[in-house]
Amino acid sequence: MLLDTFGRQAEDLRISLTDKCSLRCTYCMPAEGLAWLPAQAVLSDDEIVRLATVFLGLGVRTIRLTGGEPLVRAGVAGLVRRLAALRPRPELSLTTNAISLADKAEELARSGLDRVNVSLDTLDRQKFHTLTRRDRLDDVLAGLAAAQQAGLNPIKVNAVLMREQNLSEAPQLLTWALQAGYQLRFIEHMPLDADHLWTMAGMVTADEVLAVLGESFQLRPAGQRGHAPAEEFEVLDGPGRADWAPVPQGSHRVGIIASVSRPFCRDCDRLRLTADGQLRTCLFGHAETDLRAALRQGATDQQLAELIREAVRAKPAGHGINAPGFRQPERPMSAIGG
Repeated sequence: MLLDTFGRQAEDLRISLTDKCSLRCTYCMPAEGLAWLPAQAVLSDDEIVRLATVFLGLGVRTIRLTGGEPLVRAGVAGLVRRLAALRPRPELSLTTNAISLADKAEELARSGLDRVNVSLDTLDRQKFHTLTRRDRLDDVLAGLAAAQQAGLNPIKVNAVLMREQNLSEAPQLLTWALQAGYQLRFIEHMPLDADHLWTMAGMVTADEVLAVLGESFQLRPAGQRGHAPAEEFEVLDGPGRADWAPVPQGSHRVGIIASVSRPFCRDCDRLRLTADGQLRTCLFGHAETDLRAALRQGATDQQLAELIREAVRAKPAGHGINAPGFRQPERPMSAIGG
């Protein structure tokens, strides 16, 4: 097991496949993009599979492929197939903006992908264009439909709300998700933008989201969430109730991931491997362990495992965003991996 000094067991690994993205979301990166990693710095498929094998041997049970936008990397389905063949077999998911998902969903499902998380902040075409600097809303919606058809369920839709841009649209987004059969989660804007313009005062908090939703929906806390980052609420009633898609098990729900205003660090079981092979134990931390260098210098699996154990043992108690002197990570979210 991978235990830190606070008794938390790391079981969830996020592997970034690339720092590149096909969108330019205003809260993530500048319009011109960023200085992308050179190809030789990015982990190969063989290196990813080997590291994943080591992590699984240390007790990791779930792997999520992230970016950037993971689907801009060539051959993702082949990598999924190799990861699905590992034993013990991990639960495999992928976080995507869905721009190219319509063409790839069926192959990904056949290759062994279990489910997808899709980032979508608005259903308004002009707002989408403004937020992402791309006119690709139809492609995202087509990607979601294709993923559902391919059986990549449950499909989770992640929305970041910005006070002056899409906060008022939260009830519409929830109604749409309930009718389409997607699981919607609202995510607080986190201090991971490339421009380092994030401020606590400018962020829409979980309390604000609940207040806006409460004007249209009857919500009830769903109870303990365990290690899940989303605090879930049962949706008991609301607009278009008769048209909500049936739920195979349990109740209709909406989630809120409040990393800033309601931190859940004490239950965190996540690790992150960046596209260039750096292990991060905290999304908002600064410490990284260079697994790529160890790999390419001939480290054995046992030596890699010990590097991972040492990194996990040094995992901090919390991210410290609300503490005086917090310093935003140098790497933006696209370079760390979601």
